[in-house]
Amino acid sequence: MLNISGITDGIVLDHIAAGKSLDIYYHLGLDKLDCEVAIIKNAKSNKMGRKDIIKIAGDLEHLDLDVLGYIDHKITVNIIKNGSIAEKKTLKLPKKITNIVRCKNPRCITSIEQELPHIFCLSDEATKTYRCLYCEEKYTK
Repeated sequence: MLNISGITDGIVLDHIAAGKSLDIYYHLGLDKLDCEVAIIKNAKSNKMGRKDIIKIAGDLEHLDLDVLGYIDHKITVNIIKNGSIAEKKTLKLPKKITNIVRCKNPRCITSIEQELPHIFCLSDEATKTYRCLYCEEKYTK
C-alpha cells in the first residue's frame, strides 16, 4: 500500500476524474511554483471507481479556482490548516474564463493581436458552452 503523508497547511484537490491530475497541475501553473506537490493517480474510490488526488503544501491564496471549475466543477477543494480540514469549497462553472482555452476562429482579433487574452463567457450552462468575448465563436467543453 502506498503511503502519502498528510500536509499541515495547504490544499487537497480530491475527486478528480482519473487521469486529469496532470492537466490540472499545468493549468494551475503548479510547475512554476516553488511548493511541494503530491499527485496520486488512479486511487481507488467507492464513489467514482478510480480518482486522482493532488496535495499542495503551502499558502496558495492566489490559486485560480475558476480553472478548476472549468475543468471539472465536481472536484472537492479542501483547505488544510494545522493538519485538519478548515474549509471545503464547492466549485461551479465559471461565468468567464481567461487564457484557459484559445479561440480557434482565424478571423478573431486574438489571432491577429497575439498579446490579447483569450476570454470566453459561459453562454449555456446546461451544455457547458462558452463563447469568445471578441467574436462569439462557440467552444463546447
